[in-house]
Amino acid sequence: MHIPGTIQSVLNLKQNPSLVYTVRPDATVFEALQILAEKNIGALLVMEGDKPVGIFSERDYARKCILLGKYSKDTFVKDIISTNLITVSPDESVEEAMRLMTEHRVRHLPVIKDGKVVGLVSIGDLVNYIIKTQDQIIKQMENYIHGTYTV
Repeated sequence: MHIPGTIQSVLNLKQNPSLVYTVRPDATVFEALQILAEKNIGALLVMEGDKPVGIFSERDYARKCILLGKYSKDTFVKDIISTNLITVSPDESVEEAMRLMTEHRVRHLPVIKDGKVVGLVSIGDLVNYIIKTQDQIIKQMENYIHGTYTV
């Protein structure tokens, strides 16, 4: 099944599409975890100035801190982040973003336009977009079948 739409369409569904929570590489893991908890999110974009240098996620904390016996208050974000950033542009298709997430086993994609971060999409954002899009298509088909479809 073809999924219509672009990453910009996904961003447009978000309450504040350009809001991206970030953390500095020299912050402690504990500080990053506090932000995750406060914002009820699963990942932070790690930024040096206006340049993205990695992503810090709950998965990084579990696998690279807790399981290795490191303490969050004396471990720096830069020491455990994922630095191989997989990014998308706002014009990228939703299907391609899903493919990238699956292939690279990531749950968050920074959205980059003209070298600047303009958003961040999660797997949850994409699933939400797909559900809403499918719901709209179903309603259009039902209206067409019942003769109430208007162009």
